[in-house]
Amino acid sequence: IFPFFTPSCLTPRICLASPPLQPPGLWMSCFTMIFGAISNLTALGILAKTRVRFRRHSKAPFFLLTVALLLADLGGHVVPGAFALYLHVHQRYKTQATKPTSIFCHIFGACMVFFGLCPLLFGCAMAVERCVAITQPFFHASMISVVHARRVVFFLSSLALVLAVLPLFAVGTYTTQFPGTWCFLPIHDPQSAADTNLALAFSSLGLTALTFSLLCNILSGLVLLQTRMKSHGVNTKPAVRCDRRTSSASSSSLFCSLDVEMMTQLAAITVVLCVCWSPFLIHILVVQLNQSHRASGPVKDGFLLLGLRMASWNQILDPWVYILLRRTVLFRLCCGVYTRRNTVTANSSCAEARRQAFSLQ
Repeated sequence: IFPFFTPSCLTPRICLASPPLQPPGLWMSCFTMIFGAISNLTALGILAKTRVRFRRHSKAPFFLLTVALLLADLGGHVVPGAFALYLHVHQRYKTQATKPTSIFCHIFGACMVFFGLCPLLFGCAMAVERCVAITQPFFHASMISVVHARRVVFFLSSLALVLAVLPLFAVGTYTTQFPGTWCFLPIHDPQSAADTNLALAFSSLGLTALTFSLLCNILSGLVLLQTRMKSHGVNTKPAVRCDRRTSSASSSSLFCSLDVEMMTQLAAITVVLCVCWSPFLIHILVVQLNQSHRASGPVKDGFLLLGLRMASWNQILDPWVYILLRRTVLFRLCCGVYTRRNTVTANSSCAEARRQAFSLQ
């Protein structure tokens, strides 16, 4: 989604003076844009092939939210990436440095805000949906449907869109950001109360979504672990006979179930979101809260660029979560070992039981 930079200041402090910038890495921006788009298309293709497993009523909402997340990631690479490439080419081949027009910057900034918020909000919705499905399965099966998931996607998209287009209606503004290859809400520049409120809303909404995702994933993981331990305790009682091998198979099936697959993917997405987005969002929030320490002149914030560059990797890493953490991969990594261990244990137990029965005869 976001352009890659070669800034002259990448330290956490705010640089007020620096030498003239070199042209930013055009080919790096092209590579990341193309690689991100291909990754998201590949993940969407994998989901299309495995959609049969999600036809169950209880799994369909998660599938819809996953598709929405990947589509938002794909759009975040293609649309803002095209604007960023234009600015890269403009800076590289223009003899005189000029800023982009106000309309161009406003549209670019609106795309940055919209495609930045959508993955955060969709990830939060996925975490809440799985938390309800795991902790309250009967309520989820009877009340949550694909229609509700579509409404959630529409509502969250509308929320991000409204926040993004407010500057287009003279509520706040978008400005060119250092080093001149992207447009966003003014973070350090002299700004009005509307600009400050929009920046606070963007960072607060993103951090709230991350917090809810973490809490829901922790709760869901604890419930799954508790269920797994109870199932393991039932299947390892001394009274279990050899003809109950199916119980071990059912335990392995629980361990390799679709719920575990979705929770593994969701946990990985949450980790990626937190690592990639937290520095950028927290930095914006801290800058807005420390109004008295704002510089009066043009500011070249190296840490904001570093946070933006980290955030740009979110849309690249998200699809690889689905590519690498599919059910087949999880089965090979975990379930194969677990199943073999249960089989050996069951065979040895049955052999011992037969030997005891033969000795009694």
